[in-house]
Amino acid sequence: MAIITLTTDFGEKDHFVGATKGAIFSELNEINIVDISHSISPFNISEAAYIIQNAYSSFPKGTIHLIGIDSELSPENKHIAVKLDDHYFICANNGIMSMICNEIAPEKIVEINIHDKVETNFPVLDIFVKVACHIARGGTLDVIGKVINTIKPIKNLIPFVNDEQNQIIGSVIYIDNYGNVVTNIKRPFFESVQKLRKFEVSARNHKFDKIYTKFTDIIDFSVEESKRNVDGKGLVVFNSSGYLEIAVYKSNCLTVGGASTLMGLKNMDTVTVNFYKN
Repeated sequence: MAIITLTTDFGEKDHFVGATKGAIFSELNEINIVDISHSISPFNISEAAYIIQNAYSSFPKGTIHLIGIDSELSPENKHIAVKLDDHYFICANNGIMSMICNEIAPEKIVEINIHDKVETNFPVLDIFVKVACHIARGGTLDVIGKVINTIKPIKNLIPFVNDEQNQIIGSVIYIDNYGNVVTNIKRPFFESVQKLRKFEVSARNHKFDKIYTKFTDIIDFSVEESKRNVDGKGLVVFNSSGYLEIAVYKSNCLTVGGASTLMGLKNMDTVTVNFYKN
């Protein structure tokens, strides 16, 4: 049975998610629909790209990923369907796919051209669902679009390295449920520039000279538990997806706050890494 995943910025209050699922079920009697997230910040392309990149590969090959972020059709915002890593992605050509395509080459990209056959002002419901169900029935991408070779990139996707090779300038691309701040600096990229040198990570007026493997590495377990005093302490880790992340140990955005609020960091803010001779 085919799987269609949904990732949108629709939220849970309105009818959009339910209507989209209803349209899929109206087209296909047997289908599995899985919600990845409907809590993407409105029109936040980098946030959606990060979530999709880190979720899609957990699904079986052949899964169809419907992405409803900034999807209104315009001359500068076409619709595409992409086959990549034996998965299918249906979305606007607004940069969402560039984070995945930067690491894995697409097998095929088509610009969807069925709009003249469907009257719509809700493309996720009327266009993306049609395409997803067509693929789920075994249909090919050539039927619903014309082949293209490139997709629109996300600005600031790749961190900048200065000519002296002693500084990386990255940016915040995602803030998670705990208020942890994820940058666009991946571990292999960091290590290729670092070359075993000492470093300092800077975000606003906060500086760190150590990167942990996991959050609990900040704890000195030889110290009595009542005397450790690490809750609320800032730290830097390479997260489970391999991205440099600035965090606060045992943060809670609803009470004590997280790295984003306590350090004043928001989406696309600059994070700098300076390297020094040992």
